[in-house]
Parts: sequence; structure tokens; C-alpha cells
Amino acid sequence: MDWLTKRASLSRDKIALIDIESEKNLTYKVLNEHVNRWRIILLSKGIDKGDCVAAIAQNQVELIEIMFACGKIGAIFVPLNWRLSIYELKYIIDDCSPKILLYNEKFVEQVQDLNVNHAYSLSLFHHQNDKDDFCSKEIDDEDPWLIIYTGGTTGKPKGVVLTHQSINWNALNTIISWGLTGEETTLTYMPLFHTGGINALSLPILLNGGTVVIGNHFEAKEALYYLKKYKCTIALFVPTMYHMMQQTEEFEKLEFPEMKVFLSGGAPCPLSIYQHFAKKGLPFKEGYGLTEAGPNNFFITPKEASIKKGSIGRPMIFNDIKLLKLNGEEAKASEVGEILIKGKHSFKEYWNNPAVTAETLIAGWIYTGDLAIMDDDGYYYIVGRKNDMIISGGENVYPLEIEQWLCEHSQIDEAAVIGVSDEKWGEKVTAFITLTNNHLLTEEGLKAYCLTKLAAYKVPKSFIILKELPKTHVGKIDKKSLKSLL
Repeated sequence: MDWLTKRASLSRDKIALIDIESEKNLTYKVLNEHVNRWRIILLSKGIDKGDCVAAIAQNQVELIEIMFACGKIGAIFVPLNWRLSIYELKYIIDDCSPKILLYNEKFVEQVQDLNVNHAYSLSLFHHQNDKDDFCSKEIDDEDPWLIIYTGGTTGKPKGVVLTHQSINWNALNTIISWGLTGEETTLTYMPLFHTGGINALSLPILLNGGTVVIGNHFEAKEALYYLKKYKCTIALFVPTMYHMMQQTEEFEKLEFPEMKVFLSGGAPCPLSIYQHFAKKGLPFKEGYGLTEAGPNNFFITPKEASIKKGSIGRPMIFNDIKLLKLNGEEAKASEVGEILIKGKHSFKEYWNNPAVTAETLIAGWIYTGDLAIMDDDGYYYIVGRKNDMIISGGENVYPLEIEQWLCEHSQIDEAAVIGVSDEKWGEKVTAFITLTNNHLLTEEGLKAYCLTKLAAYKVPKSFIILKELPKTHVGKIDKKSLKSLL
């Protein structure tokens, strides 16, 4: 379904996209015209239904335009993570075999090292006529529209295939469940090779006739400035971004009267961030999702979030959730279980990977690998990753609980907890922390602090102090890299 053409008809002169770096402002009419030009370009280069079209560029409006153009002709858009090494990019290119690769001139050297037969600069857009003598093909809901490659923190990147149905139902579910209107404005610094940048807010807001402001290089002060300048009503950032924002003078000084909610995603959010927003009277909450599902799956109001701190809320209208214990039984209230998700917003398959698809997608349910509990009121709380769970001395230890408490310490900036193989304990609970203002903390003092809230078996056996915790390409703490430091 070509809903962009219909939205351009309904919201012709409304601003759809603002590109901060290039200073482009595109109305829905102009956006659709640009998309149609890209459609002609792709068809003229021999792109047919089912072909992969890869693109490598930092955040810019052209990525959105090309994605919609692919959708109009049934091609599959593959946005590449430009932060990856050549080795990692080669793996993805070999895996999806794009018919063409479009690139920003900044990445011309990387493109020359990739095994692609046809690569074109994004400047191609300005050297193509608009003559359209190509026939349109019918697009089905189950046709692939996007392949988004996962971060690969647990192995090789996997290409998550999202269909037109997957993407559109996530957008519809978000609009309805979250109560979005056509007057929303969001600012996204989340990368447009990531589901958070594309599907969390950008496409739902465009479907509903709102405005998406695209940022490129995240700087905390600038982000706060643009949130204010464009009178944003909703915005998504990862916890590390919020952490940096709260350390600026701008966060203390600026007011955001139009903002309905600051949304945190991508990783569990430290409770200290909730406290900073509450102190300023700013609405704040966190969500939960993954590339394979949505990524939007739960809803909670800011008021509820201020009471149920750390909760991701309750399931949205058009998706089903259940928690499954390790023994295969469904978890009851306050019992830990793996999150299973089902709905029309779910992914179709992993590209070229039927074995892992069969392990993850069973009878329509996505086995997420994330652990959660549900309280008596039906609100869900993330506990951690199934693979991150530590079994120490025969007891199950969930790192997130320890990390949250460590981050409550006034002299701890960030914290991450992992399990390390140990002859005595099976796994030894180990904490990595960074400190504020070069404070000095002793291991004995840290253990004593942990014992004020945590059971003895949960207290880290050792603490490693770093200047900075390693991060993934989207700002999550990279626990795989932490293990390599030992």
C-alpha cells in the first residue's frame, strides 16, 4: 500500500521532514515527489521487485526517500551501519547481495573496498530526469520492505526481514496505543540504519502526518537546543544520550512546554535518569522493543511511569505478550520469564538463515531472549537478557538489578555487571564502573554499599574501575567488549 502518496494528498503543505545538517525542509508533497524521482532512478538502474538496494550514509533525508521508493516498487531497502569495519560491511554485502549500493560521498573509500557491481553516489538524484515510463507492480503485505542487520554483539549480524505488514502494523499500533496525533514533532538522532531511528517514531509520525526532524552527529547541548527550537512533542533517546544531556547546563536552564514525553529505549534505563526528569517536572518513560518486533510493544503513561519506575508498561493493542519460564510453563505475577511476542508487526525471517529463524520464531511467537516479570497490576519490568543471567553458587543473578543499584550511588557514573567463569562459584559476579569527578572508591566500600540492598550472593565479587564503558554503535553498553578486557 503506497500510503505516502495518500498522506501527501491529505497533508500536502505540511512539513514532513527537516534535515538539520542540510537545512532541508520537505513538505509531504515535495517528499512524495522526491520519492517518485528515486523510484524512477531505481527502475532505470534495473531494480525489480525483490531486489536489495543497499545504502550507506549518515542520517539524512535521502535515506527516508530511498526507503519509500523501494517500498513503491517492491524492492528491499538495506540501510548499512556506516560505523562498521570494512570486514563487517563485506559480510553484510555478501549476505544480502544488493543489486546496487547508494552512498554518501564521505564513504567513497569504503565503497571501493566492497564487492558490489553497481555503486552510485546519492548525487545521482540531481542528474536524473523525471520521465516515468515504467509499469508499477502490485505489492503484497507480506513482501519484504526492509532488511535491518542486528548489531552482532552475540555473533555474526543477522538480517531481520521486515515486510510492509510488519512496518505498517507497528506504525498503526504505535499511533493508536500511544495516542499520537498529526501534530506530533519528533527529533531523531537514532541512526537510520537502526529500527529505533526508522520504526520507533519516524514512520508512525509520518504515517499520521506529523513532522520528523533528523539530526546527524549527536551532541547533548545541540540536541536539547533543537528539541526546544522545533517544539518537539515526543522524542526517543537511548539512556547514554540522556545521561549526557543531564550533565549540561542547557538541561537545567531550558524548558520544554510542548513535550508530551521523553522516551527512553535501546537498553534498560537507570532510575537516576527518572529522578533528573522528575526534578524538572518533565514527562519521562521507557519502552521496550527489538528489531524483530516493532520495535514498539508496550505502553505506559508518564504518570504511571513516575509511580511504576522502571516499568515498560502493559502490552499495546495489536500485539500479544507472554512470559515463559525456563521449564516451559507460563510465568505468574512476580515470576521471571522470557518475553514472547506475537503480532502482525513481527518480522518475517532472518535473511539466508532458516535455522536461526526456526529457533526464534515458533508458532508465530518471537522468543526474544529478554527476561521480565509482571506485577500484580499487569505492568512489565525488564530483568535482563537470558544470555546475561549469571548462575553463581547455584543462584540466578540478574545483572540489571545490581546495575540499577550501583547507578544510585552518588559517585558512580555508569555500571555494567557480567558473569565470569569461576571454579568455586560457577560464575563470578563482576562489576565494571566509571566514577564521577575522579572520586576514589574502595572495593570494600562498594561491597558494603551493595549489601544495604542486595542479597550477599548478588554482590559483585570484584569491581573494575574504567575511565569509560565501551558502547555499541547505537549507544548500548557493550558487554561483549567488557569480557574481552578480562
